[in-house]
Amino acid sequence: MAAGRVIAGLTTLALSTAGLAWLYLPPAPLPRGARADLLVVHKSTRRMLVYAHGSVVRSYVISLGHDPVGAKRRAGDHRTPEGRYLIDHHNPNSAFHRSLHVSYPSAADAARARAAGYPPGGEIMIHGMRNGGGWLGRLHLIYDWTDGCIAVTDPEMDELYRIVPDGTPIVIRP
Repeated sequence: MAAGRVIAGLTTLALSTAGLAWLYLPPAPLPRGARADLLVVHKSTRRMLVYAHGSVVRSYVISLGHDPVGAKRRAGDHRTPEGRYLIDHHNPNSAFHRSLHVSYPSAADAARARAAGYPPGGEIMIHGMRNGGGWLGRLHLIYDWTDGCIAVTDPEMDELYRIVPDGTPIVIRP
């Protein structure tokens, strides 16, 4: 009986340690010189896939906007857009741990919002935690918390910042 409790305790400790490692340890680094040529976001599964030469080189679990179901329609709707865009610039001075700017709104996005009588919004980014909040690690995945952006941990953002050049296409799917 005592041996069973010891085994149960050790199992709980091992699972807790593994859980803490997953929350805070980044994945093994990609090779130096690795370059992404496509990002694909699957909003429904909260995954962002990074491709190079037609193969997935990394998968990230992500947080999205507060109201993630459906495409972004206007400023302030807290939705992450859906469609095909580009990463058009790197921002080292973001309010979040670095950011990659997504080229939303497209001409069609802007026209649709204006036809409905709203501004389309903008400033959609892939970013890390708010500056000073990196200690959260993957705890940020508990709920969707951005205003329409795509959030990853700070170490993941460091990697994305390094491997995703300006001009990289990003496809955001429902």
